[in-house]
Amino acid sequence: MLLKHFFTGKIAHSSYILAGKNSCAVIDPQRDVEVYITEARAMGVDITHILQSHLHADFISGHMDLAQKTGAKIHVAKSAHCAFDHIPLSEGDTIELEDMALKVLETPGHTPEHLSYAVIDKSRSDSPVGVFVGDTLFVGDVGRPDLFPDIAQELAGQLYHSLHDKLLQLPDYVEVYPAHGAGSLCGRAMGAKWTSTIGYERRFNAVLQIKDKSTFLKSLTENMPPAPDHFSRCSEINRQGPTRLADLAIITELSTDQFKKRMGNHEMAVLDTRSYHAFAAQHITGAWHLDLNGNFPTFAGWVLPTDKDILLVADDYKKALEANTWARRVGVDRIVGYLDGGIAAWAVAGFEASSIKLLSAEDLHDMIAGDVDFVLIDVRAPQEYEDNHIGGAINIPAADLRTRYNELNKDKTTVLVCSSGNRSSLGASILEQHGFREVCNVAGGMTGYSTAGYTRECRACVNPHGSRLFTNFSEVKKHWNAE
Repeated sequence: MLLKHFFTGKIAHSSYILAGKNSCAVIDPQRDVEVYITEARAMGVDITHILQSHLHADFISGHMDLAQKTGAKIHVAKSAHCAFDHIPLSEGDTIELEDMALKVLETPGHTPEHLSYAVIDKSRSDSPVGVFVGDTLFVGDVGRPDLFPDIAQELAGQLYHSLHDKLLQLPDYVEVYPAHGAGSLCGRAMGAKWTSTIGYERRFNAVLQIKDKSTFLKSLTENMPPAPDHFSRCSEINRQGPTRLADLAIITELSTDQFKKRMGNHEMAVLDTRSYHAFAAQHITGAWHLDLNGNFPTFAGWVLPTDKDILLVADDYKKALEANTWARRVGVDRIVGYLDGGIAAWAVAGFEASSIKLLSAEDLHDMIAGDVDFVLIDVRAPQEYEDNHIGGAINIPAADLRTRYNELNKDKTTVLVCSSGNRSSLGASILEQHGFREVCNVAGGMTGYSTAGYTRECRACVNPHGSRLFTNFSEVKKHWNAE
């Protein structure tokens, strides 16, 4: 038995190869599957099984592409009612892979159709050595049950039983292989370690310490962080079977004239993926901005229109291809063109462009201390805002500005701040689309503002390996204990 772990940053997704001497299974594959084919070839094994723990909500799975390229059979929950050719699984089923056996456990809660796979290395023991838990159990956290709001209470109850009556019945030494790590929005506060053990989680996982079921349900159905828009789309795409990558449009390199002409189509959107500094200096008027160096895929799935083709502005063609790969991982499949020569070529062509004023921490402090009439919008998640914010700032998360822009005065100077400058730049691009004339972005965000000594540091902002969106889970735990 040989286990190979793959981690996809930004969306914090973990997938695995479980290999014997001649064959292997891929568990919860990412959409671009060449990484598994290359690794299996290097290991000298054939990919014969594709195992899905559930219908993933935060990314598009690669099961269709991998099955086509390798001939491997897709295994997924019978209760998922998938539309593609697959082997349906239920509680108690066993998958044989050479001298290994994978026992199927139905572990609903994060999603209704969720499965876990307990692995037995029969050459050594009849007891399980590890368990692929998908998004039921994480390092230091559990899967969120609120992605289906109408049945959130029911799913939370199922999750309680999946954890306590199934996974926690496994021996302490059993290794835990989750499908996500720190930074994913499929939980609230995952640890940065990729794997754990049942025993360690039993003892130290804060959620598992909540023994009272009603308190457990309350903790996972109230005050949860917002779920991105694509979470409501990806599950169904994965159920139906995603379009294979080979069948999607190829990005076309466009001259400035061709780019501008295609922009004239109202069914077209422009996405700028350069740094927020570069975007602020000059950009195509009306473009969306998502810094490729930030959490690009999550916010691409969250905010980009699904009913339009997309034209890209990037630093170069290589960066355009990288952005397209990340976008496709979250189901944004309609990127069709790239501006050859980038914004420099656009400027030389003499076409209309806009800019956004960047403020330093010192600039912002002077505005606050002075008599400048402006509105300060904190575009971070509510949990970050509650942890620490500048007095007088209004909290409107960046993605929500798409609908809440009308709460603001378009003619007033509007300053946006986040933790670094990335999300606030996205927010600035949204406000610009809706006719805001004076928009400023705080470079360095609250991180720079606190480093300059004007406020205490934000605990979410300074954690390099954890979620950038949410405060420390231990604070939530203290609140439950107080109750």
